[in-house]
Amino acid sequence: MKIVFNILLIFFLLIAFVPMFRRFIFHLLVGRQLVKEQKKQYQAYKRGQSHEGVRVDKSPPNNDRSDFKGGEYVDYEEIK
Repeated sequence: MKIVFNILLIFFLLIAFVPMFRRFIFHLLVGRQLVKEQKKQYQAYKRGQSHEGVRVDKSPPNNDRSDFKGGEYVDYEEIK
């Protein structure tokens, strides 16, 4: 039991104080999957595919003329 505790203690100390070891562990756990996802997204971008279910409608043409003359004034009372 003491050997397992010592191994875990050394492992945690390496993670805490050795950046190179930390990067290596991160690469083992997350890095490969991250690289795969980046390649997949890049290939989808190159093929011109949009994201699943996302659709953008274009805005209607902008008329320079506006019929809006202003709003209506509304009285109000301040409540304390």
